[in-house]
Amino acid sequence: MSSNPCLASVVAEIADEVGRMTERGDVARYIPELAHVDPRQFGMVVVDADGRVFAAGDSDTPFSIQSISKVFTLTMALGMIGDRLWQRVGREPSGNPFNSIVQLELEHGVPRNPFINAGAIAVTDVIVASHQPREAIGEILRFLQSLAADRRIVIDKTVADSEKRTGFRNTALANYMKSFGVIERPVEFTLGVYFHQCAIAMSCRQLATAARYLAFGGADPATGRAVVTSERARRINALMLTCGHYDGSGDFAYKVGLPGKSGVGGGIIAVAPNTASIAVWSPGLDRAGNSLLGQFALERLVKRTGWSIFGP
Repeated sequence: MSSNPCLASVVAEIADEVGRMTERGDVARYIPELAHVDPRQFGMVVVDADGRVFAAGDSDTPFSIQSISKVFTLTMALGMIGDRLWQRVGREPSGNPFNSIVQLELEHGVPRNPFINAGAIAVTDVIVASHQPREAIGEILRFLQSLAADRRIVIDKTVADSEKRTGFRNTALANYMKSFGVIERPVEFTLGVYFHQCAIAMSCRQLATAARYLAFGGADPATGRAVVTSERARRINALMLTCGHYDGSGDFAYKVGLPGKSGVGGGIIAVAPNTASIAVWSPGLDRAGNSLLGQFALERLVKRTGWSIFGP
C-alpha cells in the first residue's frame, strides 16, 4: 500500500459527496440520548504513516463511541490475561444482531466474539476483575486518552445514565452469562463499567489517532511506543474484519475491505495496514446498526486509494 499525495483532495471530495446525499439512515433511538443527535452531521479523518492528518466535516465534534470502545477494552483484556480470554469468548462471526440472546443460549453462555454485546460484556468483566468499578472506568478512559494523546476525552454521563436506565437486554445477557460462570464479577459492577465505556465521547480526530497502533504493527508510529505486539495487533485486526460490524461484517469486508469497528453512535474506525488509520462519523445507521454514510465514505476512500487489503 502506498501513500497518496492527493489524500487531502480525496477526503474533501468524499465529504462533498456525502453532503449531497439525501438517504442518511436512522439514529439509534433505543438509547434515548442518541435519539436526539442531528443526523446531518458527518466527519472524516485519515492519519497517515507520517502523522499527517486529513480531515473534513465535523471531524472535531465529540460523539458517543459506543461499540468502538470494544476494540480498546479487548486490547486491555488481552494485555491482562492473554489468550486465556478465548476460554470465555469466541472468535467467530455471529450472523445475528449484536444484542441477540438466542445464540448465547445455544452456545451455553459463551459469546461468539468480543464485538457483539455479550462478548464485550465478558471482556469488560476481565478488566473489572482487577479493579473496583470506578477504577476500571478510569483505567479505560486513561488508556484512550493516552492512545489519542488527548486528556480532553471524557465520558458523557448523560449517555451512560440513559444506557443504564434502558439496558434491559444487556442486563439479561450478563445475567445469562453469569449463570454459566462466564461473568465472574457481580453483574451490576461489570455492566456499570460497560455502560460507561460505551458512553465515552470522542471525535474522529481523536479516534483516528487512538487507532494508529492497529495500523502500524501494534506501535504508535509517532512515539515508537509498543501498545501490543505485532502478532496481537494482527489478530485484533482479523477480528475487526470478520466481526467488527455485527451481522453486516461480511458486507463491510466485501465493499470496504479494511479491518474496522462500528458503533451505534454512528462512528467507524478502520485501518489500512502500514498506511493509515481512519475514523468516520455520521449518526444515521443502516438496519445492522452501522453508519450508513460512514460506510459509503470508506467505500469511496478505498476505491480511490487502492487501500483494500484484498488489492486495488
